[in-house]
Amino acid sequence: MTEIDTESSSTEVKLHNEQLERYLRDIDFESLSAEETLRWATATFSPDRAVLSTSFQAAGVAMIHMASELQLGLRVATVDTLRLHPETYAFMREVEERYGIDIEVQRPDPDQVRSMVDRFGEYLFFDNKARQEYCCQVRKTRPHDKLLRTADCWISGLRRDQSSFRVENTPKATTVTDYGTPRQLLKLNPMADWPEERILRYVEENDVPKHPLYAQGYGSIGCFICSTPTSPGEPKRAGRWRWFNSDEKPNEEDAKECGLHVPMYNI
Repeated sequence: MTEIDTESSSTEVKLHNEQLERYLRDIDFESLSAEETLRWATATFSPDRAVLSTSFQAAGVAMIHMASELQLGLRVATVDTLRLHPETYAFMREVEERYGIDIEVQRPDPDQVRSMVDRFGEYLFFDNKARQEYCCQVRKTRPHDKLLRTADCWISGLRRDQSSFRVENTPKATTVTDYGTPRQLLKLNPMADWPEERILRYVEENDVPKHPLYAQGYGSIGCFICSTPTSPGEPKRAGRWRWFNSDEKPNEEDAKECGLHVPMYNI
């Protein structure tokens, strides 16, 4: 896909950004169903400019299923951090075969990964929060930013019930500018108001493929060291960077973010 010229005229960027703001002002996205939101996105933006970015967790795959049922021809992409679980790679191929799609894959710059590892070691994410965020930045957010520079609309599987932090920070629609260009992007979270029970019911009723790691107790799935199974009663994201879990600050769930959906605080 073509990356937008970041040197495009300030007038063009201004007009584009104003159009996105009009969408937010004129459309009540909170009242739209997930299906209606997906229809709107694919009807409003050219086929290659609205992209569903997924890590193959339940909401993302459910939206792939919805788009397939609605015959929307939705563009689907993912970031391969080069540290994903083997089950994730196999599941991605299963999803492609099930829905007859080719999923775009963004990967980190090998020179940046090599430089990071040479400087801090392969397992720098154990050292402290700043180095964990730096690893996420190199392996995940920078490749994802490159993906976003080829789109005008980013469709995400983010949901409010995933953490107390996300309850307060997950509208169904917003604009973002923190991906390396002043040109704004419309970010849609069509399933923001879906509780986990509704997601699971949709998956079961529609025979949507399920990531195999859910059956192994994973509540949230990322890289193979940085995501672990959770115990009954633990928050779903407690398995992310488990070594940073804090009894003193159990609600500090912004520390459980990789940088895709919130800015990095420590680097």
